[in-house]
Amino acid sequence: MAHNSGKTKKTKVPVARKRLRVGLGIMLTLLLVVGGKLFMVQGLDMGGMAEAALASRLTPQVLPAERGKIVDANGTVLASSVIRYNIVVDQVLNTATSDFKRYNQDTETVETITRDQGISELATLLGSDVAKVRDSLTGDKKYAVVAKDIKPELEDRITKLRIPGVSAEGVSKRVYPNGSVAGGVVGFLQDGTTGQAGIEQTQDEILRGTEGKRVFEIGADGLRIPVATDELTPAVDGSDVKLTLNTDIQYFAQQAIQSQVNKLNAEWGVIVVMDAKTGNLIALADTNAPDPNDPGKVDAKDRGVRAVTAAYEPGSVEKMITAAAVIEEGKSSPLDHFTIPSSYTIDGQTFTDAFEHGTEERTLAGILGWSMNTGTVMAGSRLSKEQRYDWLRKFGIGEKTEVGLPAEATGILAKPEQWDDRQQYTVLFGQGVSQSTLQTVRAYQSIANDGVMLQPRLIDSYIDPDGVEQKVPAKDPRQVVSKETSQQVRDILESAVTEGQIKDAAIDGYRVGAKTGTSQAPREDGLPGFDGYTASMVGMAPMDDPRFIVEVVLQRPKGSIYGITNGPVFRSVMSQVLRTYNVPPSTGTPARLPQFVK
Repeated sequence: MAHNSGKTKKTKVPVARKRLRVGLGIMLTLLLVVGGKLFMVQGLDMGGMAEAALASRLTPQVLPAERGKIVDANGTVLASSVIRYNIVVDQVLNTATSDFKRYNQDTETVETITRDQGISELATLLGSDVAKVRDSLTGDKKYAVVAKDIKPELEDRITKLRIPGVSAEGVSKRVYPNGSVAGGVVGFLQDGTTGQAGIEQTQDEILRGTEGKRVFEIGADGLRIPVATDELTPAVDGSDVKLTLNTDIQYFAQQAIQSQVNKLNAEWGVIVVMDAKTGNLIALADTNAPDPNDPGKVDAKDRGVRAVTAAYEPGSVEKMITAAAVIEEGKSSPLDHFTIPSSYTIDGQTFTDAFEHGTEERTLAGILGWSMNTGTVMAGSRLSKEQRYDWLRKFGIGEKTEVGLPAEATGILAKPEQWDDRQQYTVLFGQGVSQSTLQTVRAYQSIANDGVMLQPRLIDSYIDPDGVEQKVPAKDPRQVVSKETSQQVRDILESAVTEGQIKDAAIDGYRVGAKTGTSQAPREDGLPGFDGYTASMVGMAPMDDPRFIVEVVLQRPKGSIYGITNGPVFRSVMSQVLRTYNVPPSTGTPARLPQFVK
């Protein structure tokens, strides 16, 4: 028995060892598989699972760039931006939260806050009803707006509540502190972000800047992980745009033209004020100007700048160009003698004047001083058709000013070969051609500036966020007529005030030169014919050394056109400009060129 028992024992030992070895092998294999898997996942991350997990925790936050300001020549703010916030929520996350942790800086402890308590605190800060706030946080939307237009100090307090799913989005809000003053020039934004009109539109790229971004990690509770990823790309604020406008003059001019339009029940009116020495625009005044804070309060047709966008037949203000052309070409002179009948016929076309008269002996100065179509055609016909066209082009007619505003009108100046028998002469006194008010002012600026035409300037400079100012260059000046010709034309314009029929443009203490214009306004319904008048007056002062140009335009004023004058408005605005810029009174002797040949 003993012998058999020993035999059995020897047989069992190898079997147990074998089982142990197999078990250890299986365990090692499993460990290798699990370890390899962990190495693949955590070390190599072949499937990108770690990246996916991190990405699910990363939260990007847009950092809005502050839009640049629009300011006038003296730094008066016409448009600026303030940072505001929208409070938003991930309703799914917030609804699933029963309570959350928040660090109390006062007690230096971590508190447990119930969802109801968090909602109550948020409602208190927002000044809103608790039930209303609860409704806005509850639901299945990943993104919902809780409150808009929150100031930074309140946003900071809301953020410190650390309510899961609740965050703040920065937005830039545009404000226009001067309201409708230069409202059409400044323009406004679409959806609070993109320039829709005026300078806001044309200078949008300069003003808007570049958004920044902040990326940070949040935990499952919706709270930010303090020591995790925090990447910051700072926003780059937009540059300021400095205009040449003077807000005080702009306001004065807007009031003056609005009063004139109301008085005469006109459709619209504009006033342009330009510095003749620089081309800087001091005012671009429109009636019914929009308030960019609420542009929808005025009709769409009133939201632009008509001095730039509206082209019309200029009428007799164009006679200045005819006078300059015949003098420069040596075809006439200010005191040249013309025998003018009551009506004048040339090439089968008959022309008359706005007033009745017999045959008169007039000077060229007298023709312009009394705005005679007959005499203008007589003098202008000394130029060939091609010369008439070329001189209109030299004075910028049919050429945009490129002043930096949208929808600028080019005007219409047909080629001379397209002129009919009558138009070849009517262009000499501003009919059969159309142009904007600013194009007319530019032509007169060249005469005021010794024959040198400057590009009208509205945008003076850009100021970057660091305060560095960069001037916006203008086109090169061009000599349109000689200094001598420009002086002779100025004498004609001044004589129109001292000796002619524009005496209501005179200003005590200052020498003034001016020209009036009247033209028929085409029907607005597009049908042939006319249904009103355009009345204008453009002038310069002081004639000793002209500094400023002012033009006043009325569209379709009611009443007899012969009783309408823009003289008082011109005089009022020009006087205000001369006072504002401390222009000393005239000391020279006014030009008094004879209007008649004795």
